[in-house]
Amino acid sequence: MIWRYKGGAFDLTERGIIMGILNVTPDSFSDGGSYSNSDQAVEAALQMVADGAEVIDIGGESTRPGSPAVSLEDELQRTIPVVEALRERWDGAISIDTSKPEVARVAIEAGASIVNDVTGLTDPEMILTCRDGCVGIVCMHMKGTPRSMQENPMYENVLEEVREFLTQQYEMLTVAGIPAEMICFDPGIGFGKSLEHNKALINGVGGLEIEGRPVMMGLSRKSFIGKLLESSDVAEREWPTVALTSYARTLGARVHRVHQVKENHDALRMAEVLLSE
Repeated sequence: MIWRYKGGAFDLTERGIIMGILNVTPDSFSDGGSYSNSDQAVEAALQMVADGAEVIDIGGESTRPGSPAVSLEDELQRTIPVVEALRERWDGAISIDTSKPEVARVAIEAGASIVNDVTGLTDPEMILTCRDGCVGIVCMHMKGTPRSMQENPMYENVLEEVREFLTQQYEMLTVAGIPAEMICFDPGIGFGKSLEHNKALINGVGGLEIEGRPVMMGLSRKSFIGKLLESSDVAEREWPTVALTSYARTLGARVHRVHQVKENHDALRMAEVLLSE
């Protein structure tokens, strides 16, 4: 199982990888405003790399439920200086977390090698941008928009419906000229899903490897953890996230998008030691 990106590739056949979250936003649900300038953001990214992250995912627009839209200009101002500064100091895989084709294009020019699109590359311009930029992609399922996605989401069978969407997107992307090995899928935990939907998708992650493509899980600090723990304290979601990383890996998830890298990296490697026995 190979996942290619601009400038390199990950062999995920026997091992998973950690994607470190670097939000350069004032309003993300758990770390908004943590990095007020690009120097702070780059230092945080390099610490994630030292702790075991193999991808750094830079985002300039919060996608928490109910979050307001961010203008193109604001998103570019937040993200591009960080992409440029990080690329000057690190030659690894930089991901841009955006649904705007123009942000993706400028980020690719600045050194990004992966595009992580929460809207699942449903915009034809985004498909062309990623194809022409020769970047890896993360194609995520989301029902609705961040502004409305948690307003009573409904499915007849969430696992089947998410799989159908991802299959359709796989066909669309490959027909458009994006090589299959560039594609990674994300079922979109918490993006237009109830607690029960999230549980079903986590337990069914092994069935979401469309055409053998890797699956990424974004479980870190998600609100469903707080619901299960009956706690509103985001800090109390950290160790449950570590447990979920290990559990999701045993079920087949290869890419794990997290805030706290070292703990999740160690849990991932421990799970793989046991899986190899």
